[in-house]
Amino acid sequence: MPLLVVDAANVVGSVPDGWWRDRAGATARLRDRLAPLAAAGVAGLGPPVEVVLVVEGAAREVPAVEGVRVVAAPRSGDDAIVDLVGSEPGDRTRVVVTADRALRERVQRLGASVIGPRAVR
Repeated sequence: MPLLVVDAANVVGSVPDGWWRDRAGATARLRDRLAPLAAAGVAGLGPPVEVVLVVEGAAREVPAVEGVRVVAAPRSGDDAIVDLVGSEPGDRTRVVVTADRALRERVQRLGASVIGPRAVR
């Protein structure tokens, strides 16, 4: 089963829609938009897809829902994403959703693919 790891802070912050007034609420809305992707697939990943939303800061308390596992980063979200991608077997398809250039480079060195936030917004 492919793994889709979503950089919550980066995806939420990619659209200036007032998310900064309620980071946890914006993250919960993103989580809810991601839930159907587990069964439907996304960006060339056929279903089923394991969807993991990595949260940090004010969004750490956002709970998981069916179809989306939520990982609260103990430090930086980027480090948690790199750890998560690196802990998976190299033969598993791993895709990270982010526009962060430094994070893109880090996970690509581990063999993951990267897609931009528009793919899930």
